[in-house]
Amino acid sequence: MAMSIDVEDWFQVENLKAGIPRESWETQERRVERNTLRMLELMAKHKAHSTCFVLGWVAERHPNLVREIVAGGHELASHGYGHELLYNIGPDRFREDLRRSKGLLEDISGVAVRGYRAPNFSITDWAIDILADEGFTYDSSSFPTVAHDRYGRLSAMSPGARIGKLKTGFDEVCVSCWEIAGRNIPWGGGGYLRIYPYWLFNLGVKRIHKAGLPYVFYTHPWEIDPDQPRIRGIRRSYAFRHYVNLHKCESRWENLLAAHQWTTIAEVIRWSQAQNDI
Repeated sequence: MAMSIDVEDWFQVENLKAGIPRESWETQERRVERNTLRMLELMAKHKAHSTCFVLGWVAERHPNLVREIVAGGHELASHGYGHELLYNIGPDRFREDLRRSKGLLEDISGVAVRGYRAPNFSITDWAIDILADEGFTYDSSSFPTVAHDRYGRLSAMSPGARIGKLKTGFDEVCVSCWEIAGRNIPWGGGGYLRIYPYWLFNLGVKRIHKAGLPYVFYTHPWEIDPDQPRIRGIRRSYAFRHYVNLHKCESRWENLLAAHQWTTIAEVIRWSQAQNDI
């Protein structure tokens, strides 16, 4: 089972974009370091390891946080630099964003960065060649689920896929879904952990794992922070997605950490490759 954390601050979330212009980011209260350190503390308590997809903007301003992630035995990966949707910025700007993020993370940490996750899972087919060109060996942005207003799509990943080789030396690792009545229901994210009752969410995790499938979960540091500022002027649906059950998330996440053994996405890829070699 792979745990992953998209390390971004509360004001960088796409759901809040209408109420927080990008130009105001420098003036917002930064809460990402404290929240991420709390997550590292909880993972250490439960002997869990994760892949941390760190936003370059955050790494540039909190380099010690990047070092703490690596020191804790977690995998360091890229979430890009500016948290912009790939299909909005195009190939050239994407490459610039990717290089900037990778360079920052590697300079700060001294370790190679091989994994990537697109902001809001906005992956596109054209991004794969660029990722491989820039030295990445996997992406974990595919979410093969029912329709979502922001998720991207990869034509090479069939419905129900879990891990796929998109080209030599490059894998795609999907966030987990639970197939119910022939439909892939999202079952691998902090938002879903907050929306569904915990017992039901954990039941789905167990069913996916029992089926012999790799399970991949993701969350964000702001999801364990119920005291973060409340923003007005955004759609009700977006506000619901962002704020629902924030006060329950830390305890639910810790229960999930305690209930299963967690490792990095890189380790899950190695496990999958070993299974295929048998």
